[in-house]
Amino acid sequence: MESRPSIKRWSGGFFKLRPSLILALQREALSGISAYAGNFRPAGLAIVGSSHKPVEAHLVPELIEELCDYVNDNWEVKTAIHLAAYIMWRLNWIHPFADGNGRTSRILSYVVLSIRAQSVFPGTPTIPEQIVENRDPYFEALDAADAARTEGRVDVGRMEELLSSMLAKQLTSADERAGGIAFEESAAGD
Repeated sequence: MESRPSIKRWSGGFFKLRPSLILALQREALSGISAYAGNFRPAGLAIVGSSHKPVEAHLVPELIEELCDYVNDNWEVKTAIHLAAYIMWRLNWIHPFADGNGRTSRILSYVVLSIRAQSVFPGTPTIPEQIVENRDPYFEALDAADAARTEGRVDVGRMEELLSSMLAKQLTSADERAGGIAFEESAAGD
């Protein structure tokens, strides 16, 4: 009997991260802004103000496949926060687009977080909005993951902490808008 590949189930159907989704999100994010929207970059590039040197352009498709494989292979065993943090770091590390890499990583990370957690999270500002409001902790978390990679490790712990705290802020705002006091009572030892 031939075995079927594992398909991830979520409440709305089946999900498998594919390069086509990454390209579609990037196309939407840069529609009308970039001539390369929805396509991997055709050449090498440098990131202004960063010591990170993105991979050569010819390596991008294979590395994007590996990113998708990591997420798909770990869908059932890793947390939603971990998968979102991994995507946030790895997509920025690969830097597959001529423009809009950060924007694309933020939206893809948030989409995967929501699907894996089987939730549409209420509240504002959302995680992507919070990152745009204060990029320093985001850059520090990316740098920490890059440093771990140079040691041969995958460690997105700082990014996980950052995303968790941002999700808490987003959810707390929804509770406050609803007139809730759950977080205040919990903090008071109720």
